[in-house]
Amino acid sequence: MLRVVLVHPQIPPNTGNVARTCAATSTELHLVGPLGFEISDRYLKRAGLDYWPYVNLHYHESIDAFRAMTQQQGGRWIGFSTKGKCSYVKFQFQANDWLLLGSETLGLPPEVLDACHETVHIPMTQPGVRSLNLSVSAAVALFEARRQLGYLE
Repeated sequence: MLRVVLVHPQIPPNTGNVARTCAATSTELHLVGPLGFEISDRYLKRAGLDYWPYVNLHYHESIDAFRAMTQQQGGRWIGFSTKGKCSYVKFQFQANDWLLLGSETLGLPPEVLDACHETVHIPMTQPGVRSLNLSVSAAVALFEARRQLGYLE
């Protein structure tokens, strides 16, 4: 099963929108702290609307706690970064991948990128645009992986 992981997200509405996407696709959402907000933040809840009961949400206090859990469960860490080695559309996703996305301002920390099994990027044709919004990137990543794995039917 694919899993979406937000490492140190800072903006509550972005995380709420990612949660809504995860709820719609029955995809686990893992948040790795520290977060830039409280889980009870009203903006987070508002962005997720009334879908929170459908979100399979997991919180990890640190990247080390997250790493320990994933070592038990298995699967590859796929880091999404502007510095990714290949385009996400050319990458072959597997059903047990962890799709890691970093904070809105800094992306994935270097030590997390180094720990990833693979890194991928979402191509930008306009050089003045560094990246997409976090919630858009998460949706693009998740739906491409789901498409490849035949989960869109």
